[in-house]
Amino acid sequence: MRTALLALVCLSLIFATASAQGIVVPGDADGDMIVSDEELELAEQSYSEGKITSDELEEIKHIHEKYPITVTNSYGDTVTIYKPVNGIISTPSWSIEMLFILDALDKVVGVTSTQQEVFGWIPGMDSKSTVGAWNSIDYEKIIELNPDIVNTAFDQKDAMEHAGITFLRLSTRNWTTFETDLRCLGKVLEKEERAEEFLRWNGDYKSQLAEIVDNIPSENRLRVYGESNHHDLFAAAPNSGLHHAITSAGGINIGKDLGFESSFLDVDPEWILTEDPDAVIIAATMSEWAPGPALDYYPSDTTESLNQYLELTRNRPGIMNTDAANNGRIYLLHGYCSEGAPRGVIAAYYIAKWLYPEYLQDIDPNEIHEEYFEKWLGAPYQGIWAYPQES
Repeated sequence: MRTALLALVCLSLIFATASAQGIVVPGDADGDMIVSDEELELAEQSYSEGKITSDELEEIKHIHEKYPITVTNSYGDTVTIYKPVNGIISTPSWSIEMLFILDALDKVVGVTSTQQEVFGWIPGMDSKSTVGAWNSIDYEKIIELNPDIVNTAFDQKDAMEHAGITFLRLSTRNWTTFETDLRCLGKVLEKEERAEEFLRWNGDYKSQLAEIVDNIPSENRLRVYGESNHHDLFAAAPNSGLHHAITSAGGINIGKDLGFESSFLDVDPEWILTEDPDAVIIAATMSEWAPGPALDYYPSDTTESLNQYLELTRNRPGIMNTDAANNGRIYLLHGYCSEGAPRGVIAAYYIAKWLYPEYLQDIDPNEIHEEYFEKWLGAPYQGIWAYPQES
């Protein structure tokens, strides 16, 4: 029996990386995906007999000591990981930023063309295989790349698991669940310390802003209309990132009672006029609209396109004649700041600086953003992410 088990151990080592069907765990001889004490002893014997390498033995020891790992994501899904994750694909556009934060780009085996375009300035992104665009994912390509873990559309769960790929849903846009899912991903990738370090950094800035906002009298709080530049009159609902950024900055989102059907909902110009906001903040990438450099990671500081867009917005039905338009309080904030939870606190600082500059005289949101780029994204800071800037 022991001889037969030893033979199985050797076979499992040979075929673990070649199998495209099912999860094969190095050192697991009986197929339960766990390396037992006996299986570890047999692996050590295989090493002493020259049948496996020292690296293979160390991998088996590591799996024996640390795995399986069971995690629960923000959706309540419980997922078990049986071996180290060496390949991951996460197709929601914002989600890849969590992998940058965890310094895990080396584990990413595929990205969407959208992610590659949006985050092309991240070192190493240009060499990744692509799996379609954000709205036309090539699921066959994902299976071909054979990652250990995938985060993609939920209706693909069965297909991915049938291919031996662990399905792990992660939410990157929801402020209230982001910490849970970052910790979940950190544990799965053995990056727990990195995840906690980021959450401390993020939490410190959140606490600092909360203290500032607490000092703003309720009667001085400004009412804000938030909108996505996906199309006109697409208002920020209470489950949007922009709503969370506005409220964290001490503003009052006039769309707070719109409902939770979607992050943004269509409204009428008359509704905005009736609400008469003090400020307007538009979550924008501008890439489809602007004829030249706009909000994004551009090496230029050209603002002509942004000024044109602000002028058009100021004269739009529903916004024209509001206090916001009359007082020149219309602002543009990059959607990857406002709608992605990793940079949500930075979005809140930009908004607070716009709404209450007297309370943030010694704080420059760009400096916080620059720190985020260098410390967590591993890229130099450049571009225009919020406009206009408060001095």
